[in-house]
Amino acid sequence: VERRLVNPDATPETVELFNFLADQYGKHILSGQQTLLDSLKLLHKYGKEPAITGFDLMEYSPSMAEYGTKPDEVSDILMWHNRGGIVTLAWHWNAPTGLLNTPDQPWYRGFYAEASTFDVEQALADPESENYRLLLRDIDAIAVPLKQLQDLRIPILWRPLHEAEGGWFWWGAKGPEPAKQLYRLLYDRLTNVHGLNNLIWIWNSEDPAWYPGDDVVDIVSIDSYPKPGDYSPISHRYENLVQLVQDRKLAAMTENGPIPDPDLLVK
Repeated sequence: VERRLVNPDATPETVELFNFLADQYGKHILSGQQTLLDSLKLLHKYGKEPAITGFDLMEYSPSMAEYGTKPDEVSDILMWHNRGGIVTLAWHWNAPTGLLNTPDQPWYRGFYAEASTFDVEQALADPESENYRLLLRDIDAIAVPLKQLQDLRIPILWRPLHEAEGGWFWWGAKGPEPAKQLYRLLYDRLTNVHGLNNLIWIWNSEDPAWYPGDDVVDIVSIDSYPKPGDYSPISHRYENLVQLVQDRKLAAMTENGPIPDPDLLVK
């Protein structure tokens, strides 16, 4: 695995976190839990905390803010960071416009393709269009909390546009090319326009057709939701990730339902 982040200007804290992950790779399993509250519940019940807690910038999406959302993820992330924990961050990006906002598809489900008429392929095809401008508006909005985290010297495992190949989110609903184009736009604007250097970029697919490129990805990953009670290893999916990047980048399981049995994962 190459010990080199795609952003050459990554902050010292970000480089340190990445090197820590590389040191653990193939040797130890880092446990994770979504939401600060649930991580603290684990501490209360078992006396131990996970290494990683997952957070989400969903409510910072402008089309959610229009409905009065008041997110406080930055405060929760700071609290977790001060406890010595690692932060991973996703963005259930509510569609920039075209929310159906019906009883079946309310506004807060706008990250689902079925809850919006927003067409990512059409928006990206015309940089002069209003929908393209709204994409940039949303990216600029999400840069604000990310900049706050950078100012607090908090490195982030950043996993945007997750599960694109599933097609259930609007950013993946038009196939691989628009999804890859949007990911690269997101990388360019956050890195080169907003100067965000505290992000370790995670791509969330094992399918080569969906891979946006080695130059914008630090870690490759999959999400795993086998049938209830299935705790067997998912070695074939790991091998798919290794092959995708010729074993040059870290591979991770970033979401899961039933957890692969740790005893079966350790040689």
